[in-house]
Amino acid sequence: MTISEWLDEKEAEGVDVSQIALPGDLAFDEDPDETIFFEELRPCGFLCRGNHPFSTVERFGDWYVCRGQDKKAGIHATGMEWRLITKDKDLALRTAKSRIE
Repeated sequence: MTISEWLDEKEAEGVDVSQIALPGDLAFDEDPDETIFFEELRPCGFLCRGNHPFSTVERFGDWYVCRGQDKKAGIHATGMEWRLITKDKDLALRTAKSRIE
């Protein structure tokens, strides 16, 4: 079963999938069909191994999976992770960009 099929199934069951956590076996076994947007705040350089705020939108079939760590968390901080799952591409992009600006 693909991520898109699983989300369609959950939506048909009446589950609000906008904030649902994807099952680990699906989330890590399937590559997205397309990465629409990715931005990371990494002022300390690419070799730094600390946490950095980021925002991404990936497409799986008809679904857009947005996730990241809010810019307000700060460099090398933990917490303030967020996610949004939607079929609305514009909403996905607006959300992802607003979280990293």
